[in-house]
Amino acid sequence: MAAAADREVPSALCSEFLNFSAKDTAAKWLQVSDLPREVYQHLARYVPQIYCQGPNLNPQSEELLAQLLLQSPLEWYLCGEDPSTGLAKLEQNNQPSQLCGHVFKVGEPTYSCRECAADPTCVLCMQCFLGSVHKEHRYRMTTSGGGGFCDCGDTEAWKEGSYCQKHEPNISDSSQEDPLAHLSADMIARTYNVFSIVLKYAVDMLTWEKEDELPQGLEPPERADTFYCMLFNDEVHTYEQVIYTLQKAVSCTQKEAVSFATTVDRDGRKSVRYGDFQFCEQAKSIIVRNTSRQSKPLRVQVMHSSVVAHQCFALKALNWMGHIIRHSDALRRILCQVGLQKGPEGEDSMVDTFMLCDSKMWKGARNVYHQLLMSSLLMDLKYKKLFAIQFAKNYRHLQTDFMEDDHERLVSITSLSVQLFTVPTMARMLITEENLMTTIIRTFVDHLRHRDLQGRFQFERYTAQQAFKFRRVQSLIGDLKYVLISRPTEWSDKLREKFLEGLDAFLELLKCMQGMDPVVRQVGQHIEMEPEWEAAFTLQMKLTHIISMIQEWCASDEPVLIEAYRKCLSILTHCHSGFTDGEQPITLSMCGHSVDTIRYCVSQEKVSIHLPVSRLLAGLHVLLSKTEVAYRFPEQLPLSELSPPMLIEHPLRCLVLCAQVHAGMWRRNGFSLVNQIYYYHNVKCRVEMFDKDLIMLQAGASMMDPNHFLMIMLSRFELFHIFSSLDGRKRYSRENANKDVVQQNNTLIEEMLHLIIMVVGERFVAGIGQVHPCDEIKREVIHQLCIRPMAHSELVKALPENENKETGMESVIDSVASFKKPGVTGRGLYELRPVCAKQFNLYFHHYSRADQSKAEEAQRKLKRQHGEDTALPPPVLPQYCPLFASLVNLLQCDVLLSILGTVLQWAVEPSGGHWSESMLQRVLHLTGMALLEEHQQLENSEEEATFNFTLKISRPGEAPSNSASILALLETLQNAPHLEVHKDTIRWILKTVASIKTMRERTVTTPVADHGGQSQEETVRDKDKAERKRKAEMARLRREKIMAQMSEMQRHFINENKELFQQTSLDELEASTSTSAEHSPTSADAALVCVGPRRTRVCERKQVVTCILCQEEQEIRPDGRAMVLAAFVQRSTVMSKNRHRPPPDPEKYDPLYMHPDLSIGTHTGSCGHIMHSHCWQRYFEAVQAKEQRRQQRLRVHTSYDVENGEFLCPLCECLSNTVIPLLPLKKTSSSCEQPTLAPWLKTIGQQVRALQAAHRKAKPISAECVDTESEPDCPVPEGFRLDHTPMSPYSDTIKEMLTTFGTATYKVGLKVHPNEQDPRVPILCWGSCAYTIQSIERLLLDEEKPLFGSLPCRQDDCLSSLVRFGSACWTAGCLSTVQTHFIRLLAALVPDPEVKSSPCILDVDMFHLLVSLVLSYSSVHCLDGSGVSVDVTQLHFLHLVTVAHMVQILLTSVPVETTMEQESDEADKEEEEAVCRLYNTLRTHLGSALCDVSSGWHLWHCVKAGILPYLRATALFFHHLNGVPTPPELHVLGPGQWEALCGYLHLPCNLLQLFYIHQDLLEPLLQGWCSHPDVKQCLQGSGTLISFPRESNQLIELPDDYSALINQASSFTCPKSGVDKSRAPTLCLVCGAMLCSQSYCCQTELDGEKEEVGACTAHTFACGAGVGIFLRVRESQVLFLAGKTKGCFYAPPYLDDYGETDQGLRRGNPLHLCRERYRKIQKLWRQHSITEEIGHAQEANQTLVGIDWQHL
Repeated sequence: MAAAADREVPSALCSEFLNFSAKDTAAKWLQVSDLPREVYQHLARYVPQIYCQGPNLNPQSEELLAQLLLQSPLEWYLCGEDPSTGLAKLEQNNQPSQLCGHVFKVGEPTYSCRECAADPTCVLCMQCFLGSVHKEHRYRMTTSGGGGFCDCGDTEAWKEGSYCQKHEPNISDSSQEDPLAHLSADMIARTYNVFSIVLKYAVDMLTWEKEDELPQGLEPPERADTFYCMLFNDEVHTYEQVIYTLQKAVSCTQKEAVSFATTVDRDGRKSVRYGDFQFCEQAKSIIVRNTSRQSKPLRVQVMHSSVVAHQCFALKALNWMGHIIRHSDALRRILCQVGLQKGPEGEDSMVDTFMLCDSKMWKGARNVYHQLLMSSLLMDLKYKKLFAIQFAKNYRHLQTDFMEDDHERLVSITSLSVQLFTVPTMARMLITEENLMTTIIRTFVDHLRHRDLQGRFQFERYTAQQAFKFRRVQSLIGDLKYVLISRPTEWSDKLREKFLEGLDAFLELLKCMQGMDPVVRQVGQHIEMEPEWEAAFTLQMKLTHIISMIQEWCASDEPVLIEAYRKCLSILTHCHSGFTDGEQPITLSMCGHSVDTIRYCVSQEKVSIHLPVSRLLAGLHVLLSKTEVAYRFPEQLPLSELSPPMLIEHPLRCLVLCAQVHAGMWRRNGFSLVNQIYYYHNVKCRVEMFDKDLIMLQAGASMMDPNHFLMIMLSRFELFHIFSSLDGRKRYSRENANKDVVQQNNTLIEEMLHLIIMVVGERFVAGIGQVHPCDEIKREVIHQLCIRPMAHSELVKALPENENKETGMESVIDSVASFKKPGVTGRGLYELRPVCAKQFNLYFHHYSRADQSKAEEAQRKLKRQHGEDTALPPPVLPQYCPLFASLVNLLQCDVLLSILGTVLQWAVEPSGGHWSESMLQRVLHLTGMALLEEHQQLENSEEEATFNFTLKISRPGEAPSNSASILALLETLQNAPHLEVHKDTIRWILKTVASIKTMRERTVTTPVADHGGQSQEETVRDKDKAERKRKAEMARLRREKIMAQMSEMQRHFINENKELFQQTSLDELEASTSTSAEHSPTSADAALVCVGPRRTRVCERKQVVTCILCQEEQEIRPDGRAMVLAAFVQRSTVMSKNRHRPPPDPEKYDPLYMHPDLSIGTHTGSCGHIMHSHCWQRYFEAVQAKEQRRQQRLRVHTSYDVENGEFLCPLCECLSNTVIPLLPLKKTSSSCEQPTLAPWLKTIGQQVRALQAAHRKAKPISAECVDTESEPDCPVPEGFRLDHTPMSPYSDTIKEMLTTFGTATYKVGLKVHPNEQDPRVPILCWGSCAYTIQSIERLLLDEEKPLFGSLPCRQDDCLSSLVRFGSACWTAGCLSTVQTHFIRLLAALVPDPEVKSSPCILDVDMFHLLVSLVLSYSSVHCLDGSGVSVDVTQLHFLHLVTVAHMVQILLTSVPVETTMEQESDEADKEEEEAVCRLYNTLRTHLGSALCDVSSGWHLWHCVKAGILPYLRATALFFHHLNGVPTPPELHVLGPGQWEALCGYLHLPCNLLQLFYIHQDLLEPLLQGWCSHPDVKQCLQGSGTLISFPRESNQLIELPDDYSALINQASSFTCPKSGVDKSRAPTLCLVCGAMLCSQSYCCQTELDGEKEEVGACTAHTFACGAGVGIFLRVRESQVLFLAGKTKGCFYAPPYLDDYGETDQGLRRGNPLHLCRERYRKIQKLWRQHSITEEIGHAQEANQTLVGIDWQHL
């Protein structure tokens, strides 16, 4: 019904349309006074008549009519003349904009220059990039999410190279002039009118909320009663929910529902029903009811058709304006004025209205008006500024709307912030004029409403709804980052004021974070609910860059820095004001020092890891030192107000918490705490967390007495009681110590010593130490590479990124490391330069414990290799800046010396496990640091050195205890047997002490006393050397002794197991020629021949193999137990020359003759592992049982499909789906008589006729059959026993296995259910044998390997088993069936009147024919008792097929003659003459179908090249069939291959002799072949002609630069939906087709099955017989698919300059094709190993098994 109505509507309108004149209408409009009313009336009349005239929209006619009736009059009015000329004139006068303004499509490549871009959001489109200077720089390539635009021509976006060649500005034009100057006042007025009316119409319609009426002035003359049920998009419901609901609500098919859902997702809305109000309302209620269960329901509205029509045209009108303003900058400027103009009573401008209603509009409408804003306001710099101000004014409102909106940010107006805030001048203007920084931060804080009693943030359990909300709120931080991303170079007072105001707001935000998520140690029982911690860390991570950027802003202006420092300090003091509540003050005394502090135990009280205010202060404190403000304006700084103990309190608690967690004291607090500690140290957070806490400790310690600092530290670590007791060295109450407590205390002491090392030693931050910023990065890189050589991406991950995603590594990497390129696998690695190893610090503060032990191991190993001692002394450190200079004194203060002495004392008398080696190691490291510090001071300082550590460690303890000095303890430890490992370090320390003493003496006394110290040092060194030498000698002797023992044992083993070592591989006959020559009865120099009566006879040898399952040995005998090889049979198109041939219908298809295009074959491969058949059956049954149990338990796929007979080889886990029985070589009798071709052909003919007669008799006689008596009996050749039933020589188990493999090949080859009775079973087995041999021959040729001797033995074993199976498979089936096949096969060569429809010679692959003939002949030969051997027959078949193949080549493969005539020698003359004769004979039969070729050389060359692959394959076949050893010439590449091949196959080198010797016999055959009607048709071009030699198939050519592929993919639209850009464009590497993967639109049904599959899976069946190789362009990933359930991802062949792949294009480095890796993928494909590769990948990675591959 609807369709009929559709047809009628236009006819009614037609007369009206034909009489309509746009010119007249425009002229009328020029006269009227109230233009808006006129235009509205026009629209009211025509829009509902054009749009929305039925359920199915008809875009073509709508477009045409809208253009004619609605747009044309507007254009006429605007131009005042014919629009085509008017707009052309405008374009001529226009100065094109220097801004590119290209808006990116989804998935389009974008480029950013890492050297010149102002920030990472500055990008170029591909065209601009290729024409710019940046392509020579370091650039980053990404794919766009859609929506942004190209920044070419924007001078603020680039430090240099702002223009590409295309947008280079013209020097002459004065770009300052007003673009409106070119237009007449009249034109300006008209344009102004049109734009204001149309824009107002669009705003009215798109923000219209009523469903049933229209705005004033647009009511239609007559109102129809038709409605639409309109479904809207949201981000809550999934595709599946929407599809299911629609099928119920509007009873449509799955396909229609999918199409509806796709459109809704793309355009934001779609009408799902058309009709009267009741009809639509009913659908609405069902949809609402069905989707309101879990969440809020889908939004559905019933809208009047005229409302929908006007909305459709409103979108069209916006597009039209966007199109019109492209013609001229002047028009663009007028549109901007119209859009931003306030109303007469100061109402919102139209652009404001659009923005404020943004979240109420649907996706399609938003996209259209955003596009218009981008092409108008953002392209005009003057109005961009005005728009930015409006945007900033509305900012809070827009963001609040966005929080409630359920669309992604990409389609929200808020996403335009990136276009406005990243322009530095604009960002600063908005901060000063609109106070933007404060607005953003306040809006952000307002949206995080949950607080605790102290006003800190408190995040509840993270529900999906909150996570969604929280993600939205984070976009505000992104905007703040844009505003701050470029630091100001000069500051105005206004900017200072507003920035500091923003900073106040920011400090308020940080204050709410200070101390959030506090934790208390669980004692007794484990925590029940893991507390929420992720939200707080997410917030911290997002703010990390903001905090760093605020510090950079402060650093760029001194007044701002001082003020910021003040503000931050006062906020911190405020946070600490509740500091002493309930915490009693106590006094600590130790070593004659005492300090006042508070009693506080981290293990009992609340402690928080979030201290952003303290950390910001620490950052600012360093900046005071770095910018030297601290030394120049000390009076302006509140340094006197600082209370160092207060500053260090919280950071210290945080570090103690980490130590206690390491010590296992917080185990009962669950994983949330472990995760928090992990992130605290993690590279993403540590810059503003752990690093700043360390700096705060350094700042505090530099302003305190070092003894006081250490005592507070001991107290917080809860270790004070251990070290302060007077006989601490003797040991604190050892008796009652619980083992766990001792262990905990040991760890805490280690952690505390480590912290002291870090506080004193970490000086690589500019401002703490006198270093350059790049020294810090250098040191990070060196310490990462000390662990092991690393790839570029690993290093980048280990370094913190700044806000521009840069780590600064590239600038330093070459000075510290050298790059090693990768091979075919793996990736490029950086290795540390040896010279940098001396900067290694074992206690580097960013090492995790695992890193530390790996690095220590690696560095000691290196030292051993270089023959140095293995001590790892602390490195020499840079000098401190003055503000931190007093930190050095920590190393020589009394408390530290007391701690060192105590630990050393424990080490001297180790008992009760109260100390640990790592504790000692840390003490030695600290001692070393102090000595180096003293050494440096002595070297550098002119005046007296104040640092006298050596003196202090030489003094013994005070009177009461009289303990030994530290030095004395070290000397004692040097010889302690339990400290082997640390000897080298102690020795190094003592040596350094000695040299410092010498230096001190040298400065005090005369230089004479110098030698004593020297000599002492030397004697130590000599002793050392002697000791080392002795040890090395001992080790050498021990090694030699062991080696001698081993070789003795080996000899013994060989003697005992002689028989083992005499057996060789599975196939005895593969032995080298020399051995076989000894066994052969012929004389040693006879040539080896593998076929025919002169075949080289091979002695039978026993063949014994071992079963991999039961380990029993078994001889292979025809009557023995069956042994089988695990095998995998698969369909293949690897050699196909015709991928477009439709797949045959498996039920009717007759596979007897293989077409030469090899369009689909069956390939058999094997891993070469052998089992007993019964062992395999037991194993397979077990696999099946396990599979059934697994299915009941859980539905996960395995990597193999048991229902399809698949299993994994029990030994190597290679995917298999059947087994091949192993058979012995056939014994063949050598016959006395050897008939030549003529009598043999006659005999074969008689045998065939006798068989045919017998078959006819055997058939049940049907009524209308001719009386059998009337047929003359054809003579049966003598010795041919038709009634003889041959006995199968094989045992039952072998017979069973013959059936098993035959059925499996049949099932896979035809894709049918197994049926062992089917007559096609043997045909498929022979076909698989031939196809596998052909594919191996191709492989060897492509890889330039010799024909024999280069195959791995698994392929060799597989081939011999296949060939021997082929010759035996007739015994398992029905004899007469195989005989019939033989008769039909022979008829292809020798015409047989009985056989109907034999193919023409051009439609048969000759090698397949030869294999099938030879293998099927056994079924005839078994009846032949005349004593003629099979050998004769094999040779004659070979001759016949070879002649046929030569004819085939001459017919198809002779190209048009080339002029190069080679001079041929005498030997080749006869071949050339013969081939000319044969060619001319063919021409007489076929006439004009063959072109005239006179050059014999040319013809012979074609024949030789064309027939070579066939001869090579034939040699492989007969070698495996008859087991004749191969001639040595075929084991190498080189000359003489042709002669060796022909000799081995017993063919003459001049193959044409085969024809001319038996010319009288073969001439009629030749005539028969040529007279077949199909031959002429083929030659005249109706069929596909295959020329020989067939070229090897290759994977498609890929471009060198990956971005070319991305570009190609971004312009690829989905073939089904047409409009949509494909989300996952995927390239088939076999045929080059681009597919739309992973999307509903392109799913199709396969083989009539219900379940739909994705485009890639469907394509694999069309192109690769179920196996596919694809490149997912946007992910830069190779995808392997096999069947519907198997797949895996594989490394792509594209690498960046660092030798790494970039799957997912995350890093964005330029990628280039690596040919070796692409060849590797090609080799996997040619070897038929894709399925095997997938199997291995799925076994190794279980997550791959769960992926729904069929949807890709």
